[in-house]
This record gives sequence, structure tokens and C-alpha cells, in this order.
Amino acid sequence: MIERTLVLLKPDAVQRSLCGRILSRFEDAGIKIVGMKMVWIDDKFAKTHYTGIAERHGERVLKNLVDYIKEAPVVALVLEGVNVIDVVRKIVGSTYPNESLPGTIRGDFCHISKKYANDNNKKVGNLIHASEDKKSAEREISLWFSKSELFNYKIVHDIHVI
Repeated sequence: MIERTLVLLKPDAVQRSLCGRILSRFEDAGIKIVGMKMVWIDDKFAKTHYTGIAERHGERVLKNLVDYIKEAPVVALVLEGVNVIDVVRKIVGSTYPNESLPGTIRGDFCHISKKYANDNNKKVGNLIHASEDKKSAEREISLWFSKSELFNYKIVHDIHVI
């Protein structure tokens, strides 16, 4: 099934100049970029993006996430492909970098653990956000992109796989 998902290259990915290397992971897998932009996020937008986090994980986690996503610009992407939500999440790796396997984005480019972050009052800098499921992807894409910012076109992968 052809799907779309939202991916955010978070401030630490931008600040560490990893955007190109991360994008190439998706393109190498034959995933199509159908929307892309760089934006600064404010408190209100960050809290809207992270709706439900405070209820599930507490106000401190929400505050940390909001502060983190506002540190520098974010590169927002909409990616498209066959079962792209699951495929992207596999390429990205576990939410906690120290649990991510080598070969994943987080496994190769970061290593902080939840315990270390909590014990030292640090953020869990994990470089990237990827929608967790179809419902989240639809909500997040409509939050971050207007229909006019999303594109339909063919790539070579469409010819050979789809």
C-alpha cells in the first residue's frame, strides 16, 4: 500500500549538518520526498505537534520536547512509498538512541540513553521524528503542510517497484 508519513529532522540534525546524510538513507531505499521545508517552531505549534504527550508522559517530558524542537530550525518532510510508515521507522531506529541498532539513523549518529538524560537533566537528542502510525501521519502531515506544498511525480523506483 502506498502511504505518506511525516519526518522531522530535528534541531540537532540541522546543527550537526546531518540533513543530507539522513535524506540519502530514505532516497537510497527508494522512498520519494513529496514535501520538504525548513521552519522555526514556536511554543504553540510545538505543543500542537506534541498533543497528548503531557497526558501520557507528563509535563516535564512535554516541556523538554518543546524546548528541544525550538533550539534551531527543523526540516520537515513528507515521504511516500510502499508501507512507508513502517519502513521509515525501521530506518530511523528506536526512540532512545542507545537502543537503536547499528545501520539505523539513530544507531549510527547518536547514542544518549533515557536514563543518562534523566539523571543529568538533559534532552534525549535523537535527531529525527517519524510518524508512529497512519492516523498520526495524517494528522501530522495536515498540521505541517498544506495540500499545495505536496507534490505528485514519478521517480525511477515507481517504474521498477510499484
